[in-house]
Amino acid sequence: MFKTIGILTGGGDAPGLNAVIRAVVKTANGQFGMNVIGIEDGFEGLLGETRTRPLTQSDVRGLLPRGGTILGTRNRGRFVEHTKEGLATTSKEVYDEAVRNLSRLSIDALIVLGGEGTLTIAAEFDRLGVPVVGVPKTIDNDLACTELTFGFVTALDIATEALDRLHTTAESHDRVMILEVMGRNAGWIALHSGIAGGADVILIPELPFSMDSVANKIRAREIGGSNFSIIVAAEGAVEAGHDQIFQDSGDKQHAPRLGGIAVYCRTQLEALTGKETRCVVLGHLQRGGRPNAFDRMLATTYGAHAVRALAEGKRAAMVALQAGDVITVPISDAVANVKTVPPDGQMVRTARDIGISFGAVDETKYHVSSSSSAIN
Repeated sequence: MFKTIGILTGGGDAPGLNAVIRAVVKTANGQFGMNVIGIEDGFEGLLGETRTRPLTQSDVRGLLPRGGTILGTRNRGRFVEHTKEGLATTSKEVYDEAVRNLSRLSIDALIVLGGEGTLTIAAEFDRLGVPVVGVPKTIDNDLACTELTFGFVTALDIATEALDRLHTTAESHDRVMILEVMGRNAGWIALHSGIAGGADVILIPELPFSMDSVANKIRAREIGGSNFSIIVAAEGAVEAGHDQIFQDSGDKQHAPRLGGIAVYCRTQLEALTGKETRCVVLGHLQRGGRPNAFDRMLATTYGAHAVRALAEGKRAAMVALQAGDVITVPISDAVANVKTVPPDGQMVRTARDIGISFGAVDETKYHVSSSSSAIN
């Protein structure tokens, strides 16, 4: 049994981080008599003048509905740096310093909340002798081995509400409205919100699209009597024969940032269809604010199970949801591959069955009639 465990949050923030922290502290203190030390600013808090704070049950009171993370988080730093050529590098000296500081702080094990990058770093700590259990956190829902990551459903709610609101202005002005949502390599948010929010076109990274096909869908809706269209696009969506679109941040020391697909589509579709087209980039609104009831429950379950997993001697493990049960899986399996949308999966088939287009080069082969479902 460990006497003291550390907890940290890494990568982008997500609704439910504080709910996990609360569950870890309450379970560790109340069920196993463990002390908990919060490590601030992700793994960076273990370097130099370490930044830590003890966490007791009184410290986590009121955290369940609170967005963000009381510990702070970083999605870049000295554990994974990017060279001018864009290659990821790691430094053994950095890890050694962090491990020494963990020993000095009398932290026996770590619970790490994060996505693929954060959990890859966590696995290295376990290899260096620090027991680690990970908690899957990403609004993109793209971690393998788990059906859901906490934060995803709240982000989905926000994207769906945005689509609901865009519908009214699109219909009032006979416009094409494009909503850009997060999703670098996986289009889960775009797919689920597009179905839930009544989108006419969904663009995701897994299915390269044809701009002509998207324009044809807009024209088909007009023929069917609907003079507006709603498009939801994952930030990583890519036109067939083209590369993903990145923002020019001017920072060559870090990975480039995706963004701009909505603006690109707006320009192209206005030229192809002659229709007034507007775009909205939802951006960090998807990450912020209060977690919904489901994510609070999932985050709490993950946090409690992570402590129990450590108490039971699990190492280099990640808690995961499978078939309604929370289990543990090897971190190495969870980060081995990005969980992407199956192009022929049930959700994609459902979308196509109700007339949603994915802008495929030959989209007509998926529909008996391209205009029969044009009116919402």
